[in-house]
Parts: sequence; structure tokens; C-alpha cells
Amino acid sequence: MTLPLRAVSAVAALADALRARVLSGDIAPGTSLPEQELAAAYGVARPTVREALAVLVHEGLLRRERNRSAYVPEVTAADLADLMFVRAALEDLMATALCGTRVEAAERALAHMAALPADAPWSEIVAGHMEFHRALIEAVGSPRLERLYAVLAAETMLGMVRMRGLYGDREVLVAEHRALLEAIVRGPIEATRAAVASHLDHTWGDV
Repeated sequence: MTLPLRAVSAVAALADALRARVLSGDIAPGTSLPEQELAAAYGVARPTVREALAVLVHEGLLRRERNRSAYVPEVTAADLADLMFVRAALEDLMATALCGTRVEAAERALAHMAALPADAPWSEIVAGHMEFHRALIEAVGSPRLERLYAVLAAETMLGMVRMRGLYGDREVLVAEHRALLEAIVRGPIEATRAAVASHLDHTWGDV
């Protein structure tokens, strides 16, 4: 029996469109998103806009304060440094657990990222990056590690938007993640942990 596919709701479609614009950097950090302007721009009702914005606020990609329109939060160099400080601790646990292990889900995510067309929006590259790292974390098999990592997801994605300038050539990003994956498979554990630490080590003042 063939089951009918559910049509994508206007709320979901608008949330997808705005998410892609945020993660491609088309909507700059600090930019306000007035409901009335979005309703006019996308030809939808304000309640639809309100619900779509609520989705992105829940995801952490937008913030909303009392008596203020939703806006894209800014990730500063200090934010990035602190984010990587915490991610380093979590991903060190991952490296210790997975050393010598082949993670096929991460390989697929990397292959997908490498196969994206040259003109793919940055939001798709961000999604591929997240899929890659999420696959490694999930391969550990620790629900608590997964929950802790998920808390950082929105800031990690927004951080990738800010870091776009570091990866003018997407192949650099792909090669960096391929080297990380090879280090995890190859070991030994000291080398794997060092590779993970190096992967997250950047000078954020210039980003």
C-alpha cells in the first residue's frame, strides 16, 4: 500500500528558508526579523511567521527578547574560543572511545559534503559538517555525551557561519575532516587525541 506524503506546511517551509539564510550568512548577526516585513516578503500571514520564528528560536538560531523582534545572535571571537574549549573536552572523550574504529556514518557524511556542487549554499556545508561530527559523537554510544553535544549545536552552526572566511576553498574543509577521520581509524590513541585537539585549535581573533 502506498501512503501519501504529507505536504510541507507553510510554517516548516518558512522556517527552512530562514534557517538556510541564517546559516549561509545572508542574514547577518544582529539583524532583526520583524514579523510584518517577513510576512510581506514571503507572502504569508503573520501567525505563520511567528510560528516559524519560534521554531528557530527553539533551535537556538534566533533569539527573541521582550518587546523586540527576533534576531540573529552574534557569535564573538570569545564565544568561539569558549565553544571550542568545551567541544574539545567532549570530542576528546569521543577520540578516546573511537580510536581504531571505522565510523561509516561519518564517512558517508564526509562523502556527501565533498560531493556538494561548487555553488552549494554555505548552509548545506554547515549541515554536512554537523552531520559528520554528530555521527562521530553518536558512534560512541553514550546518550549523555550526545545530549551534552546537542546543547552546543546551534552555537556550533552559527560559529561555522562566522568561520566561513577560513574556508574560502571548501576542499580545505573536506581535507581537514578527512584527515581527522583517518587519524581516528589509524590511532594510536595519543595521535588520535592530538588530531582532535588540533582540529579544534584556531586563532579566533582573526575570524
